[in-house]
Amino acid sequence: MDVFITRAAGFMPNEPVGNDDMEQYLGMIDGKPSRAKNIILRRNGIYQRYYALDKDGNVTHTNHQMAANAIRKLFDNNITADDINLFACGTASPEQLVPSHGVMVHGELEGQNNAEVVSFAGSCCTGVDALKYAYLTVALNPKVNAVASASERLSAWMRASYFQKEAEMLSQLDKKPMLAFEKEFLRWMLSDGAYALLLQGKPNPDGISLLIDWIEITSFANTRETCMYAGADKDQDGNVKGWSMYDEQEWLTKSIFAVKQDTRMLSELIVKLGVDYFEQLQKKHSFTSDDIDWFLPHLSSMLFKNMIMEELANRNMSIDESKWFVNLPYIGNIASASAFAMTEELVHSGKLKKGQKILVMVPESARFSYCYFMMTVC
Repeated sequence: MDVFITRAAGFMPNEPVGNDDMEQYLGMIDGKPSRAKNIILRRNGIYQRYYALDKDGNVTHTNHQMAANAIRKLFDNNITADDINLFACGTASPEQLVPSHGVMVHGELEGQNNAEVVSFAGSCCTGVDALKYAYLTVALNPKVNAVASASERLSAWMRASYFQKEAEMLSQLDKKPMLAFEKEFLRWMLSDGAYALLLQGKPNPDGISLLIDWIEITSFANTRETCMYAGADKDQDGNVKGWSMYDEQEWLTKSIFAVKQDTRMLSELIVKLGVDYFEQLQKKHSFTSDDIDWFLPHLSSMLFKNMIMEELANRNMSIDESKWFVNLPYIGNIASASAFAMTEELVHSGKLKKGQKILVMVPESARFSYCYFMMTVC
């Protein structure tokens, strides 16, 4: 059965934060400006992002509040929270272990009717995980109204206070209180925000709808080491050790809950494996790059744009740059919500024409997972 995205909405907290103001919100480790910040920002091409924080570091919105705010924007007099049968919610930054993120989102929404709720936690692919669950549910029962949301409060992991104990320990050991690059790298990459999509078994009679042609997800974790991790650390052999295996004191002195990334492994593998999978999907679904009218790649850094273009060109699969639609520079990297953010902006841009094909790509560096989905404008 056909499944359509009939509405898209987003919520970004507070005012955009420029590069020069980031440490006013996140704080300075050991009271000193970061040495790595400007180098990372020059390369990633991001000039503003959003934080669910004020300048004193106080939280202004929780993850589930932002998700609920985005979902509310889908509703009007014709469809309300009581008309939704399924809420599928993805995030890389849940704020509690139990209850699940999804039921916390559901708990924020007004409405008298109960509904099915599912949660997906992990990294960047979790938004598409939620989308696929919603898609399959509507395909099985076209009368279902399903919401897929993706939301992040990644600033929770980036505030200086989470690194201060490690900096103090390094000072006591007469070492420079400077974090390892892998721990500081993502402090200057990530953003907060939430987006939501409404899925139905028939197109929107009053505006643009997106017919979901297919959704494909894969993992290379069986052959690749962990690249990005939080609530854990890696030993010298590359094995990941989770937070529960450390003493409570080490949670702070080793910044266990910081988001860390092996940038060497990222540069070596993230593009290659993603294009490998793209090549497989071209054969499976019988399409070529020429069939794509819009290409929406989730990028953690604009540095990867040229790398992807070069890899595609080397395999004779180039996607013309005029077809690329990327909003990373002015909304930041919202992890699981980035694919929805590009989709939402494109839907409301006035640029879409019926019959056009949209391909969305989401790479996840945690242990190298990838999502692609194709849509037709109708």
